[in-house]
Amino acid sequence: MEELDSEPTVTLIPGVNSQKKQMCFDWGPGEMLVCETSFNKKEKSDMAPGCPFIHIIRKNEDVYSQILRKLFNESHGIFVGLQRIEEELTGKSRKTQLVRVSKNYRSVIRACLEEMHQLAIAGKDPAIGRQFSIQVSSLSAMELIWNLCEILFIEVAPAGPLLLHLLDWVQLHVCEVDSLSADVLGSENPSKHERFWNLPGNTQTLTELELKWQHWHEECERHLQDGTFASSPHLESLCKVMLGDEAALLEQKGLLSTWYHFLVTRLLYSHPTVKPTDLHFYAQSSLDLFLGGESSPEPLDNILMAAFEFDIHQVIKECSIALSNWWFVAHLTDLLDHCKLLQSHNLYFGSNMREFLLLEYASGLFAHHSLWQLGVDYFDYCPELGRVSLELHIERIPLSTEQKALKVLRVCEQRQMTEQVRSICKILAMKAVRNNRLGSALSWSIRAKDAAFATLVSDRFLRDYCERGCFSDLDLIDNLGPAMMLSDRLTFLGKYREFHRLYGEKRFVDAASLLLSLMTSQIAPRSFWMTLLTDALPLLEQKQVIFSAEQTYELMRCLEDLTSERPVRGEPDAQQLQDDDVETTKVEMLRLALARNLARSIIKEGSLEGS
Repeated sequence: MEELDSEPTVTLIPGVNSQKKQMCFDWGPGEMLVCETSFNKKEKSDMAPGCPFIHIIRKNEDVYSQILRKLFNESHGIFVGLQRIEEELTGKSRKTQLVRVSKNYRSVIRACLEEMHQLAIAGKDPAIGRQFSIQVSSLSAMELIWNLCEILFIEVAPAGPLLLHLLDWVQLHVCEVDSLSADVLGSENPSKHERFWNLPGNTQTLTELELKWQHWHEECERHLQDGTFASSPHLESLCKVMLGDEAALLEQKGLLSTWYHFLVTRLLYSHPTVKPTDLHFYAQSSLDLFLGGESSPEPLDNILMAAFEFDIHQVIKECSIALSNWWFVAHLTDLLDHCKLLQSHNLYFGSNMREFLLLEYASGLFAHHSLWQLGVDYFDYCPELGRVSLELHIERIPLSTEQKALKVLRVCEQRQMTEQVRSICKILAMKAVRNNRLGSALSWSIRAKDAAFATLVSDRFLRDYCERGCFSDLDLIDNLGPAMMLSDRLTFLGKYREFHRLYGEKRFVDAASLLLSLMTSQIAPRSFWMTLLTDALPLLEQKQVIFSAEQTYELMRCLEDLTSERPVRGEPDAQQLQDDDVETTKVEMLRLALARNLARSIIKEGSLEGS
């Protein structure tokens, strides 16, 4: 059975008493809304909420930190670069390149750490200063853990060089070492400096270190046994330190800031050629000796101990619990996976550890208004569940501006996400309709290939034409091309605009034929027939006969069909009476014009037959 995790910490919401009031909540993609209800758990008579606020609880607050956003942005490029060069990582160069990638990640952490440290020092607000200090501690721990994992798992340093790497590791992460070294070496006589003996150096080569250590050890042991330094307790203590005596080292505990500093110092003087497989024995004993039973190990101690035990999965698990975001475990796990160290560890719910952590990290990025663009690439490199997760998350991005919508749309189109493209275009089309931007609405509905919405927008265009007497967005309508076949109403809109263009070019015969075909083919909505018949009036009144007798009969039939379907109304009001009068006048004018045109066309056609 898998080891059960500890219970999660309880988050207290200010002003909310969950013991007395019932709470309600709603999950979002990256946050949760919590509020107090009007129901009282004990006293049902009290129906008034005591805390009239809605609280937003974010699961990944770090994405809103300006400094950490730099960490996310810069590490994104390193991550993508690593995925792209995977095929090139072969042979001896593979390890070198992976170490280089690891160092690049650490340099990004270090840059953010230094910037955060400066802000913590310069901050005038104590609360903000404390917040920065917490983030400095977190970044410092991340760099410390990553560096150790790089030494043990990526570089895989053998005995001998391993201690040199650990010395560099301690020197880099114990802040006092650099400043003390500069102070001592900058003095006139470094060997006489009061802090000289507080710094064990590491400038020798491995061979020099082994020879000198062996010489030190033999000399110190001989002098100690001979009682050479019995008269000088300080020299005797120094001799014991050089022999790696645990009691003597612990007496200098004040000079060693942490147990792992104590560990490396102890190894330097007693086991300089320690093997990687033996590290965990010395690490555990150093931790126990340093703490002395006075305190319990911190989460950072447990993580480092798991690393010394070469338990990669425990390192990742402990980091997932202890750290405030998924950035560290996602990128470290991905790098270790490229080192072929996690191939056998699959999770029981359908994904491996690398993909699970990358999915969690990418999901957190999607909670931010701009970092979601980074999250897309992380989903792309998750072969099992990345595509499905991207589809779910991209649908929840608030399309606050058209520019942002175009970015989202581009992402979907590049990945052939047809349903998401259609959904986004439809949302934008609806927004455009609400803002009375009919041209934009029509363009988005065509792009979405949504016939129903294209019909709706086309109806709005036609209604707008009836009210204003002219079309808006002529360029769009004139250049519909094959897109007008998306719906009958859109086809009618395009053809009706073509009728106006033909009429404007005085191509009356072509315009008349098109107008009649729109009515007889049933493409034109019945509600628009009267408008079409009214448009026919100027053609019927031309000196030249435009409509043939057969065409005129068709127009007359359409008029009679239209007038015979007029609904029977109740008692009409004044407005209805006025509208009816206008309608009656139009019908009478049309009948007169049609009758006159019929007579003219019959005469013309008869004279042509006679000739």
